Amino acid sequence: MRLIVAILLASAATPAIAQDHSGHAMPVAQSPAQTECEKEAARHRAMGHPVPEGACAPTAQSAPGHESHAGMDHSQMNHSQTEVMDHSTMDHSAMDHSQMPAMDHSTMENMDHAAMGHEGMQSSGQTPMNHQAMDHRAMDHGTMDMTPIPQGPSPASAGSGPPSAADAIWGADAMRASRDALRVENGGMNVFWFQGDRAEYRAREGGDGYLWDVQGYYGGDLDKFWFKSEGEGTFGEKLESAEIQGLWSHAIGPWWDLQVGVRQDLTGPERTHAVLGVQGLAPYMFEVDAAAFLSTKGDLTARIEAELDQRITQRLILQPRGEVNLSAQDIPELGVGAGFDSVELGLRLRYEFAREFAPYVGIEQEWKVGQSADYARLAGEDPSVTNYVVGVRFWF
Repeated sequence: MRLIVAILLASAATPAIAQDHSGHAMPVAQSPAQTECEKEAARHRAMGHPVPEGACAPTAQSAPGHESHAGMDHSQMNHSQTEVMDHSTMDHSAMDHSQMPAMDHSTMENMDHAAMGHEGMQSSGQTPMNHQAMDHRAMDHGTMDMTPIPQGPSPASAGSGPPSAADAIWGADAMRASRDALRVENGGMNVFWFQGDRAEYRAREGGDGYLWDVQGYYGGDLDKFWFKSEGEGTFGEKLESAEIQGLWSHAIGPWWDLQVGVRQDLTGPERTHAVLGVQGLAPYMFEVDAAAFLSTKGDLTARIEAELDQRITQRLILQPRGEVNLSAQDIPELGVGAGFDSVELGLRLRYEFAREFAPYVGIEQEWKVGQSADYARLAGEDPSVTNYVVGVRFWF
């Protein structure tokens, strides 16, 4: 009888036990994977790496058995004595961290950082970490094993291929058109150049005068049309001399051009001359212009000009200049004697405000030599003249 009464009392108390836990946060059992995640998060905190919030949060799969609490009625449970831990009020400064185990960095050497999910990491400012913005200049790359850049010449095999190897791939017709375009666009283009080498006023005894000496060309690297003109006179009088030349110029080396053409005299007994000459640098310093002239009267003459630029500064330049005129025979109507006709030596100091514009001052001495000096005296002229010059040198 007593047993029956106990059973009835137990069955009557069962509804009170079946409480509803739907509003209560039950503790969740941690799975082995979640435990490893917490360990990994602790290592990140020790290294100073920020850990994403909720990285090791439990999932439904990591809380087995929670479904069995769905029928529990937590409303009848007294949670008033349960205290919630408030970490914000905790005084961490009073905690003794000296007893914490030291981090063993030797174990970090074998860590596989490539497998870490850094893409989800954020800095303390809640900004995703940007490895591209890292300042690598502060890193010590001196210990990096880098292969040195070869300093020797290129191997002989580099130039052993045929000059038209591309023909085998693209065809001779296609490459022929490409080579023609390359020559035109990168070396075969025509260029115009004009220079006033001397355009000057000459102060001298017996009457001040003037002189011009200009030249230019139009053409490519190898072949050009070259033109020249020079002359001089005294103010208030007729031109003493004037000429113009038209020449075909062909490069015969990196520094020299062969020139062939015609010269026309514009004063005195007008003559036309055939011209054969060379122009260039000798030896890569002196600008030389040498030519022989054969006139329609059979007169053979020659002229050699040379000048050298000596830079005092990048803009201030001292230029010595010399000119020699020769003749194979006497030409009385021109006042020219056989042999050396005349010699000119000058010194000019110019300042280049720009490379294309340079005023100058200088002095030049002229001498008539030999028979030419005698012709000058017979004409009432001084065979020796000193000129003080002021002029400008320009080009474009």
